[in-house]
Amino acid sequence: MNRIFAALFASAVLLAFTPAKASELADAIAADYQSHLGPLWDHFHRNPELSLMEHKTAARLAEEIRAVGFEVTEGVGGTGIVAILKNGPGPMVMMRADMDGLPVKEQSGLANASTVQMEDWDGNLVGVMHACGHDVHITSLVGTARRMAAMRDQWSGTLMLIGQPAEEKGPGAQAMMDDDIWIRFGKPDYALAFHVAADSEAGKITVSEGSPYAGADTVDIAVHGIGAHGAYPHQGKDPVVIAAQIVINLQTIISRELAPRHAGVVTVGSFHAGTKHNIISDRADLQLTVRSLNPQVREQFLSAIERVAIGTARTAGLPEDKMPDVVVSEFSYPPTFNDANLARRIKGVLIEKMGADALIDSAETGMGAEDFGFFTTEPYIPSVYFAVGGTPREDFERAEAGGPAVASHHSPLFKISAEPSVKAGVEATVLALMDLLPGG
Repeated sequence: MNRIFAALFASAVLLAFTPAKASELADAIAADYQSHLGPLWDHFHRNPELSLMEHKTAARLAEEIRAVGFEVTEGVGGTGIVAILKNGPGPMVMMRADMDGLPVKEQSGLANASTVQMEDWDGNLVGVMHACGHDVHITSLVGTARRMAAMRDQWSGTLMLIGQPAEEKGPGAQAMMDDDIWIRFGKPDYALAFHVAADSEAGKITVSEGSPYAGADTVDIAVHGIGAHGAYPHQGKDPVVIAAQIVINLQTIISRELAPRHAGVVTVGSFHAGTKHNIISDRADLQLTVRSLNPQVREQFLSAIERVAIGTARTAGLPEDKMPDVVVSEFSYPPTFNDANLARRIKGVLIEKMGADALIDSAETGMGAEDFGFFTTEPYIPSVYFAVGGTPREDFERAEAGGPAVASHHSPLFKISAEPSVKAGVEATVLALMDLLPGG
């Protein structure tokens, strides 16, 4: 009987949040964008900060969210923030936004293009821009905080908002977990996040029931050789040739060892060797990124990479004491998995409240990685990571007609149409939260 009552209660709450109220929500977000969120996005876009250095960004984010009644803790896992709004009995739901910029000099042509320069982690002076849309994410997080605080009479439970550092460089989510975030603030019952997408129409939402982001490992291979004069190659063992053969042989892992219905990527992104035209070096270095969608494929890849590297070296006649050194980085990203049932639930809510035309099917064709999985994998938390389109339809039409291509994420030309992206991000998040935090 309790389950039946709970189901009827949840249904009643859902029905109470009528299309008229959904329209009121959209209107309120639009007004908030004009008066507050638009200028805030402009500020964040003009003032990006590199991973692990997001001090001013975090301080402004904390200030904005604290101002509407959240209890905000700063300095979590470095520069991260955790904001809590307790609003009666019910579940705890987490929404996360990453906030770091990239070491890229902006060439977007936007009126508010970043001119910021910072010293990077190696002491180099570099241009910095929000080349992946994290300014949209944190602006939307503020918009979500403002709406949820204003609508406290319509929901019940605890809302946790996370401003996460260093997604681009890697250790941000793990650093917050290492800082005992779930012990200090409570483990959420559900977790949400979104990413703005340059390859989708601005304001459109994508909710995948599978894995929106792959797991990622970095692998370094030191290929040893026997140095010699370039004119006498028979007197040495050329590591450049051996390394080149390893690069080619690695591609057979995908084409001939991975099951056709599985997915993965093994990419050699860096190949360095030698010092001069006529010297056969005694070493070549390869740097790889390895992407996969499940632990079994990951282990298969890592094992095969070592086997291929050593096997190729043996075939070339290298002695056993000069076999390649294959080093897998201790830091890796787990795949990001959406909970299928939760994804279907949220998708249904968004279709009902925003309209079927507000959602589009996933067009994901790559193997991008994310560190959000650190929050939701161990311990497991049902989660949904969705996408919000960021490029106006007209830009796609111009590109199809032979005009400028739509710039990808991490490009100096990257640009997002902020208004439809932020508004859709806030609306989708609030609607999802209202469904997960029924009551009031």
